[in-house]
Amino acid sequence: MDFMQLAQERYSLRKFLKTPVKKEHLEAILKAGHLAPTACNKQPQKIYVLESEAALTKLDGCTKCRFEAPLALLVCADENACWVRRYDGAKSGEVDASIVTTHLMLAAQEQGVGSLWVMAFDPAAVKEAYALPEGITPVAILMLGYPDPAAEPDPQHSAFRDEEEIVSYL
Repeated sequence: MDFMQLAQERYSLRKFLKTPVKKEHLEAILKAGHLAPTACNKQPQKIYVLESEAALTKLDGCTKCRFEAPLALLVCADENACWVRRYDGAKSGEVDASIVTTHLMLAAQEQGVGSLWVMAFDPAAVKEAYALPEGITPVAILMLGYPDPAAEPDPQHSAFRDEEEIVSYL
């Protein structure tokens, strides 16, 4: 599949089949996250695969946005391992974890696995539920699973601002 087609066809899935994600599909998705570019290639991401019933039940206590996905990836930034901008001390962790999540999401689409990027979660609850070590910051939760045949993109999926509103040539 060419990239533009992949980008156009991918949408936020909110209706998943209960079918577990095949191991080879998950491995390909995780590989894409591993290959994602990060600042100075520090690779400060930490990805937790939430697949057990216990892990997914804990997730339900942290967000209302699981939509019964059979698998989730908790993408975190290790604040102690990321690049730091010398001018102002800004850390690259959240940006790096977001780039990784984008790679995971697009690779899922390529594998026929639907996804939903969730930022609507309680970070403190996530840290507590999964006993995340100090310095590990949850950035995104990527719900994964095969699309239910009745699933459709949200009507807002195809609503875009004019390119002239978002691009400026200087």
